[in-house]
Amino acid sequence: MGIRFLANLQAKALLRRSTFPASQTAPNVVQVPKGYLAVYVGESKKKRFLVPISYLNQPLFQELLHKAEEEFGYSHPMGGLTIPCREDTFLNLTSILNGL
Repeated sequence: MGIRFLANLQAKALLRRSTFPASQTAPNVVQVPKGYLAVYVGESKKKRFLVPISYLNQPLFQELLHKAEEEFGYSHPMGGLTIPCREDTFLNLTSILNGL
């Protein structure tokens, strides 16, 4: 249990969540730093995460992208890439990717 908690802390440190809720509109959008990609994750309430672009080469992350393509096509309601999974599932996956 302690290892899983530590992995979640590492994932949260690696993933930088923006300071604004996903529902906030364009004038207050936080800029995405070079080398990162903004994604929205969650079932009902979406949260914005900044993930390293190196994740795009990882098969586990590519599976999430494929799910996003199946569900949303190229029309993402949040204005950015929306990944259809629970936040805890996303954090677990990214903690695995962090260890690779």
